[in-house]
Amino acid sequence: MRYEEFTIEGRNAVIEAFRSGKPIDKLFIQDGVQDGPIQTIKREAKKHDTMIKFVSKERLDQISGTGKHQGVIAYAAAYEYAEVEDILEAARAKGEPPFIFLLDNIEDPHNLGAIIRTANLAGAHGVIIPKNRAAGLTAVVAKTSAGALNYTPVARVTNLGKTMEELKKEGLWFVCADMDGTTMYQLDLKGPIGLVIGNEGEGVGRLVKEKCDLTASIPMKGDIDSLNASVAAGVLAYEIVRQRML
Repeated sequence: MRYEEFTIEGRNAVIEAFRSGKPIDKLFIQDGVQDGPIQTIKREAKKHDTMIKFVSKERLDQISGTGKHQGVIAYAAAYEYAEVEDILEAARAKGEPPFIFLLDNIEDPHNLGAIIRTANLAGAHGVIIPKNRAAGLTAVVAKTSAGALNYTPVARVTNLGKTMEELKKEGLWFVCADMDGTTMYQLDLKGPIGLVIGNEGEGVGRLVKEKCDLTASIPMKGDIDSLNASVAAGVLAYEIVRQRML
């Protein structure tokens, strides 16, 4: 797979990208442009749950690599997304209880790439991310994952909470990282499990946290009170690994 980030510029090119099923991470449209092709692009974006940002022509000129953006630029994923069912099937194929990372609005692509790398090394069967307000599978993510993106499926969903409800029907239960939770060493983290990691600044959102069965905290002995999201994911993931090996 290639690591370059795809930008698609021009109205016809963007429309065809949507219609061909190419995963689009973000869509930038020139503010105030309302002609027919732009309306078509908006409809396609809505159909595919693609985030739209309305920006100035000057901003599009800065982003553009061709200078011929025609008022619209799309960012396409460097890698194709999996389906949630693909992740469950990966667990079945290995004869293992599912182990899934769920990321609540991780916005830093370096963090996302590092977490995907950790997920692979910890034996997780896949990663689930939300479509909006979160980093997608860009070139930076691919590079930071150090090749793990070739082997670890990443699914992108519209509603993380709803996906968790559906996974509970498959027997999964969920633990989220929270500094006010129970110390992770006191929790039983075996079985089919989803590890929920929150946003770099705000942590796990309220609606997602309400879907979790347990909250786990990491013991802190220093002078600051929080870890980087990818480091927290690694610490908790390897406590899950330890318990699964018992």
